Amino acid sequence: MKYLLSIFSLLTCATIAEMHAQDEDFYIFLCFGQSNMEGFPGIPESEKGPVDPRFQVLAAVDFPELGRAKGSWYTATPPLSRPSAGLSPADYFGRALVEALPENKKVGVINVAVGGTKIELFDEAARAAYLADAPDWLHNISSAYDKDPYARLVEMGKLAQRDGVIKGILMHQGESNTGDKEWPHKVKTVYLNLLNDLGLKPEDVPLIAGEVVAADQYGKCASMNEIIRTLPETIPTAHIVSSAGCPDTVDDLHFSPEGYKMLGTRYADTILPLLVQ
Repeated sequence: MKYLLSIFSLLTCATIAEMHAQDEDFYIFLCFGQSNMEGFPGIPESEKGPVDPRFQVLAAVDFPELGRAKGSWYTATPPLSRPSAGLSPADYFGRALVEALPENKKVGVINVAVGGTKIELFDEAARAAYLADAPDWLHNISSAYDKDPYARLVEMGKLAQRDGVIKGILMHQGESNTGDKEWPHKVKTVYLNLLNDLGLKPEDVPLIAGEVVAADQYGKCASMNEIIRTLPETIPTAHIVSSAGCPDTVDDLHFSPEGYKMLGTRYADTILPLLVQ
């Protein structure tokens, strides 16, 4: 009887492992940042679909209106971050990537972003002090992630690793850190923490960072792009996505839907040669 129970136990464990086998053809990307990664409200009808089901989003919060539950995969129809967000670079990143990749490949994104935040909110060592002086609106937005978006990103990342392989980290952040010469080092801290907490290697998981609205669009924070372009000097596995020519909205801070489409496609073009297919 004891022998039979042992065999049953082994079979049960094998079955559970098989149920959660990692799919090497499911490429997952972590996305984080502030409002331009979150997706500035406004989704044109033409951008709502149909979306190729090979492009998936892991809901990082509950989306009652769309019938999505936190921690589950869905076809990546926008919005991808929070119910009140809009189109973002992550949308056309995924759409362009599945179009370019072989049919047997799937793409998944996890989008955890907080509008208006500095990079400090994603640094666990700096988060508490940063929130202590933060305005109410930032507390309200970050509360969707229990005021710890980094922890939520790691939580969802670990969950996603049961299904696929994390192939890259996408970031769009910098407007709220404009002029901060220490920003590349702060980003490096977050990047290395993510790699460590998720058991990843930098050579396998590059960081793809997008520029803010460019000077040719009269971007209010365009001067930050000079600092963003230096990121590979601090993080050798970082790659920069140009925002030149990407249209913005009247506030000169957020991209227009066409701008997000262009920027997201450039993210895909940047990561594609780095993927081992």
